[in-house]
Amino acid sequence: MKRVCVFCGSSAGYREDLIEAARELGKALVRGRHDLVYGGAHVGLMGTVADTVLEQGGRVTGVIPRSMREREIAHTGLTELRVVETMHERKALMADLSDGFIAMPGAYGTLDELFEILTWAQLGIHAKPVGVLNVDGFFDLLFAFLDRQNS
Repeated sequence: MKRVCVFCGSSAGYREDLIEAARELGKALVRGRHDLVYGGAHVGLMGTVADTVLEQGGRVTGVIPRSMREREIAHTGLTELRVVETMHERKALMADLSDGFIAMPGAYGTLDELFEILTWAQLGIHAKPVGVLNVDGFFDLLFAFLDRQNS
């Protein structure tokens, strides 16, 4: 697995445990010789993961819609920044560029990305691994909900 896509929040909030988990994930990716693919922002957990990978000597590809780039959210120090027109194009390109996926804590956008990539796996559109980094039980209630749906 060469490239790993990380879905996570564009806000870090005030939870130091999430920020530290983003740093540790970035270090682990570089130790494993995995390039990072992500949403291209310099803010929040997204920026923390990207900055850590870069600081550790890794490669980072960001994918960001033009409208977000124009609002100065785009990370300007990446190995590569791809600018697309829509969020749909963003998700499709991130999936095409990646060999696997990890979801960290985030909000609606992160859940949207996670559920879309899981749906694509269920439909046979891809057979790439998908993991969830469940920092301090962040996803526990979601997992309980999903278990109930499948029972």
